[in-house]
Amino acid sequence: MSTKQRIQQVAIRLFAEHGYEGASLSMIAREVGIQKPSIYAFFESKEALFLSVFKEIMKAHFAHTQKLFASLQDKTVEERLYQLLTNGLTYASEHGDAFAFYQRAMLFSPPAVQEKIRDRFLEAETWLIDVLRDCFKEGIQTGVIRETNLDDLIASFLCLLDGVLIQLFYYGPEMLRRRIDGIWRIYWSGISH
Repeated sequence: MSTKQRIQQVAIRLFAEHGYEGASLSMIAREVGIQKPSIYAFFESKEALFLSVFKEIMKAHFAHTQKLFASLQDKTVEERLYQLLTNGLTYASEHGDAFAFYQRAMLFSPPAVQEKIRDRFLEAETWLIDVLRDCFKEGIQTGVIRETNLDDLIASFLCLLDGVLIQLFYYGPEMLRRRIDGIWRIYWSGISH
């Protein structure tokens, strides 16, 4: 692993544990085993390091979600949507520090980086919206989902997904995994025929 990658790996954990303000470049450098000025050879500032880590986490999660969705093409619309919903639980279980960093960045990022975080998130969300639009269109065309405005269906799913991710923040993946089937049954009964 390169020094840059080690810096990012340590930064993920420390930003996840202590937040942006609580994790200093000195702490990160100490854990990597380098001097603080060495970080500047790779990142011009703490903000640049934070945004770099956020971008890498988003990229990895996006690739994971794309791979998952590609594997679901032979599944029903309901199964695809359910898997997209529960993907966050799986990802959180497998990538604890990265997911904790992501949650903190989305919910508690400092004002100096909020707009950049939001912009990067919205770029990634564009793909998910396109996937959802196609799923919901197929569901309506095949009569599985009742005729409803596509934008409303997408917004409802994104709100459900956001709610699950917020619940994850409070309850953790194992407790939420036990609750997700009931949440899904109520949601699906509201949009299906």
